[in-house]
Amino acid sequence: MSESRPAGLEPERVEGRLRERFPNVAFRRQEGEAVRDHSLYLPAESLVEVCTFLRDDPDLRFSMLSWLGGVDYLPREPRFEVVYHLLSIPHHGRFVLKVAVADEEPRVPTVTGVWPTANWHEREAYDFYGIVFTGHPDLTRILLPEEWVGWPLRKDSPLGYQEVTFTHNTPGRMVPDPDLKKLAPKKVTYRAH
Repeated sequence: MSESRPAGLEPERVEGRLRERFPNVAFRRQEGEAVRDHSLYLPAESLVEVCTFLRDDPDLRFSMLSWLGGVDYLPREPRFEVVYHLLSIPHHGRFVLKVAVADEEPRVPTVTGVWPTANWHEREAYDFYGIVFTGHPDLTRILLPEEWVGWPLRKDSPLGYQEVTFTHNTPGRMVPDPDLKKLAPKKVTYRAH
């Protein structure tokens, strides 16, 4: 006996409602073979108003921001994106919003007033990419130490190095024979279950 699931909120319907409600906002759908989720780009200055509508509209009710993150597309311009994954639990819907952000002084308005969970997500994007969320109540580092300099997930950030203790740098280890050129492959026996 198969269990039937309720029909979900179609992303095309969500996009249609947004275009109807905000005719002056320059929405752009992300296209391409690699696009998995229905994603809509919008300008940063319309973000809070659009997000509030998505949350409050009774036909949509995107009451949950499940994830927010930054992306660095260096050398593309605009270089950064902020991605918002939204869920409508009562209507079984998912939707993705994206805001393109320029390289110089990357700024996006905060959505913590719409979804309180954005607080930590925005702090993480700030911590790793240096994207500033204007109006955020406490935009401080969340994972890295306060004295950290730079933005480690930017593609132009220098790669760091810290040696970790493994067998090759453990005191008293056995040094392999310098004549050893190649290790023989390990013989593996498989059993059928």
